[in-house]
Amino acid sequence: MIYEGKAITVTLIEDGIAELKFDLQGESVNKFDRVTLDDLKAATSAIQGNSDVKGVLVTSGKPVFIVGADITEFGEAFKQSEEEIATWGLNANQVFCAIEDLPVPTLTAINGIALGGGFEMCLATDMRIMADTAKVGLPEVKLGLMPGFGGTVRLPRVIGADNAIEWICMGNENRADKALSDGAVDAVVPANILHEQALAMLKAAIAGDINWQARREEKKAPLMLDTLESMMVFETAKGFVAGQTKGMYPAPIVAIKSMQKAATAGRDKALEIESKGFAQLAKTTESAALIGLFMNDQLLKKKAKQYDKEAKDTNKAAVLGAGIMGGGIAYQSALKGTPIMMKDINEAGLALGLNEANKLLSKRVEKKKLTPVKMGEALNGIRPTLSYGDFGDVDTVVEAVVENPKVKKMVLAELEDNVGEDTIVASNTSTISIDLLAADLKRPQNFLGMHFFNPVHMMPLVEVIRGSKTSPEAVATVVAYAKKMGKTPIVVNDCPGFLVNRVLFPYFAGFAGLVRDGADFTKIDKVMEKFGFPMGPAYLLDVVGIDTGVHANEVMAEGFPDRMKADFKSAMEVMYENKRYGQKNGKGFYVYETDKKGKLGKVVDPTTYELIKPVVADAKEFDAEDIIARCMIPMCIEVARCIEEGIVDTAAEADMGLIFGIGFPPFRGGACRYMDTVGLANFVAMCDKFADLGNLYKPTDRMREMAANGESYFG
Repeated sequence: MIYEGKAITVTLIEDGIAELKFDLQGESVNKFDRVTLDDLKAATSAIQGNSDVKGVLVTSGKPVFIVGADITEFGEAFKQSEEEIATWGLNANQVFCAIEDLPVPTLTAINGIALGGGFEMCLATDMRIMADTAKVGLPEVKLGLMPGFGGTVRLPRVIGADNAIEWICMGNENRADKALSDGAVDAVVPANILHEQALAMLKAAIAGDINWQARREEKKAPLMLDTLESMMVFETAKGFVAGQTKGMYPAPIVAIKSMQKAATAGRDKALEIESKGFAQLAKTTESAALIGLFMNDQLLKKKAKQYDKEAKDTNKAAVLGAGIMGGGIAYQSALKGTPIMMKDINEAGLALGLNEANKLLSKRVEKKKLTPVKMGEALNGIRPTLSYGDFGDVDTVVEAVVENPKVKKMVLAELEDNVGEDTIVASNTSTISIDLLAADLKRPQNFLGMHFFNPVHMMPLVEVIRGSKTSPEAVATVVAYAKKMGKTPIVVNDCPGFLVNRVLFPYFAGFAGLVRDGADFTKIDKVMEKFGFPMGPAYLLDVVGIDTGVHANEVMAEGFPDRMKADFKSAMEVMYENKRYGQKNGKGFYVYETDKKGKLGKVVDPTTYELIKPVVADAKEFDAEDIIARCMIPMCIEVARCIEEGIVDTAAEADMGLIFGIGFPPFRGGACRYMDTVGLANFVAMCDKFADLGNLYKPTDRMREMAANGESYFG
């Protein structure tokens, strides 16, 4: 044994080859935390001092190679100044440079996932061989960062600047075939012979059959680009990326600039440039938000896992109400391996649901995400029916009929008589109180909400709504079923609108007030899209459906009349009265036309202005800041209320609900993170500026207390 630590061991195995094995004690995966970095430094030093070593083989003792840096350590590290973070990065890089500078050939055997710092470790060695099942990549941009352990320096010199820009700016996990074709690895082999083939390649390098010294020098030298080539590669990339990110995500641009600046430098100078770029990004609000989202997502997974013990397996499911929503639910269940019956009251409904499932599956086959055989299996997993005949052994039923409490209650009562006593029944309601729907049920303990978002196949969130009589087992079973369907479940308590719609409609109310006061709805849309939403409020209402919006708004106004019952007629109501329901019938705030490629696009319609003229003030120009404030304040206050009332357990879950449910800008992290970034004292002052607009703009007492005490939602 040459070295033994808590994360790394180095053993002399055969023919002078030292195996440096990553195997972090007490963890299921390897990651670059402080312990691992310290071990790597000590292990490298031990190898340098051992004259018997003729080559180094880097391996992993776990099913993955290294998943990346330990993100939980970023919080403290990033509190430092930019200069201190850059210095920290340079110091860490000395460890990787020491590996790269060993006087013997080095090779990494990549047995599983190697991401971020894990892949940067691979790049520090002279050669790389990869199992055909492994994946590699540099996903740091997804955290608002760029590679900081030499990735922007070594990768362009290994695979070329063009490919490196794609890898780093996209942040994808790349399969073995992609890694090999781009030149990121030297060979791909079946996992069961990886170790033996890695030894053979390393022995060839030791014997002089592979010129490992030349490979190493190329990695340490400036990029082989002349001035014109460099300008074309980097300037073109900057223009393209800027267009894609719309200036909202600085990380890809900073990464490209760092690579461009480092192109003419040797390794050590290039690493200094990278460290400065990394430090710059580490201090941005975007990285704080995106790292926060990653941590929030881990919390959601952990909380969802806690329900596993009480959950019953859903081996057979059913959905009531075919249509687009029912078809989407059936598709998602069958695709992920749970057979599902789809019931409707007529053949036309069943045909609509089956067509929706077939369309979605066909698209996956076209995109080569699914084989025709698997598509057939998924379709066979959906069984259409007009009767309750086989519902006796169903584990979980999702009711997805029209959003009308009378209809739902009638259907649920009928359903309860046709399922087993232990069957869990979930309503895919978007706004109606679970307790209201459960009032006449014989087994309310088996009933709860399971709110899918449209379109089901694209939206990752499922709200699991616990009624006052819902059993823990029912909640756990539906959480487990949602996970099995590939969705992210968030458990919330019952109230009108639950979490997502409860906080969305105050946002729409802010929009309605602006239009009433003379703001141009197209200007509001542009401002909120620039703020980061995928679509502005008018466009979103058209997509949701004006009729759906009016109905949901009535539910919210009845549930929270003190702040959500408007004292004026809104432009949305005018659209509804004129049967302008949005995209579903081609006319709403905008009109919708199909272009030459068959893509539906929105067009500004002068008729809209004529229709809303009686309910709006004279046209008035509003500052972007005021538009943002008037839309965001009601939403944020309602989120705070949901947390304070225990509708949702944590700020993390509330923020993820908004990110996954309504497309809240990820780089802003969610409503709570947004308030933290603004500062609660500043946010409350902003609310007071608009106090004359009514209770929607009135912060809670707890928010004022937090502001006075300098508290924040994420500490």
